[in-house]
Amino acid sequence: MWPDNRVFDLFGVELPIVQAPMAGAVLSEMVVAVSEAGGLGSLPCALLNFEQARGELEVIRQRTSRPINVNFFCHQQPPGDPAREIRWRRRLDAYYVELGLESNGAAPDSNRAPFDDKMCDLVAEFHPEVVSFHFGLPDKNLLARVRRAGAKIISSATTVEEARWLEDQGCDAIIAQGFEAGGHSGMFLNRDVSTQIGTMALVPQVVDAVMVPVIAAGGIADARGIVAAFALGAAAVQIGTAYLLCPESKITSIHRQALRKSKDNQTVVTNVFTGRPARGIVNRLIREVGPMSDDAPEFPLAAATLLPLRSKSETAGSTDFTPLWSGQAAPLSRELPAGQLTKQLAEEAREKLRSIRIWSVG
Repeated sequence: MWPDNRVFDLFGVELPIVQAPMAGAVLSEMVVAVSEAGGLGSLPCALLNFEQARGELEVIRQRTSRPINVNFFCHQQPPGDPAREIRWRRRLDAYYVELGLESNGAAPDSNRAPFDDKMCDLVAEFHPEVVSFHFGLPDKNLLARVRRAGAKIISSATTVEEARWLEDQGCDAIIAQGFEAGGHSGMFLNRDVSTQIGTMALVPQVVDAVMVPVIAAGGIADARGIVAAFALGAAAVQIGTAYLLCPESKITSIHRQALRKSKDNQTVVTNVFTGRPARGIVNRLIREVGPMSDDAPEFPLAAATLLPLRSKSETAGSTDFTPLWSGQAAPLSRELPAGQLTKQLAEEAREKLRSIRIWSVG
């Protein structure tokens, strides 16, 4: 029934649906549910330390024997920029005063760590069927270790140039991430967010440029989006925001409520939460400081200074300083268990594909 069957052999899955690895929102419960349903469940490790990631992988391997994806950030840690960090603190001072916080205290460290030898040990120990990366790829030695562990390697591309680069480095499949996608843009060869293009324009150009399977991502939340991605030449889809309202999602109640109320024009790309472009629902911080700020330190350093503000405001039920990551198709989301959503999306897409074939033959 599916137009392109390559991902079934490549990943060992039954359905061409990859659950996006959304750091902070996804843990073992959702991964197991999606994989058991026949899709590819993805564990994001960007916000997990070694012991946390190991614990989640232990749970996953105990609860499912189906293929899984483990995802890592592979950014370069930026050098310190004291002048910029001071500017960032001064820019946020008024908020600290408003919330009764000490603005001169030491900021917590950012816990977004790039893929390293220790995390690679986890790959060697648990042998995930797929390992995905965001912001390019790690160094060749780490990549070789991942390959020796038996994992298929995929990463995100936001341009044709990035897709070709990833294929040249040996990626087994490429995620073509359009501008509509929620959370962090995977761009890594060019940091100019104004040049990013949408999924409908990106996917067919990437399909034409590479030989490996292409996974469409960005703005896909229902069967219509899945069928459209296949029509553009994709072999599978990666879906993120549509899973955020599932009961297995670990987002806060205020984030969940914001998603329920979100409209098509209420998300923007901003760097004020982490220092790197990411799409989320507009809130007070974005309106007053961003969306893009030259004062925000390089990723991931901007997040640390915001943590006290976020913690204090969330306790009061406010979203003023919370990153409400969301793609542009949030209003299409349904509140279903992750496994049921995966199966329902696949079946609805199959029905549409059958209808198209019948119509074209008739």
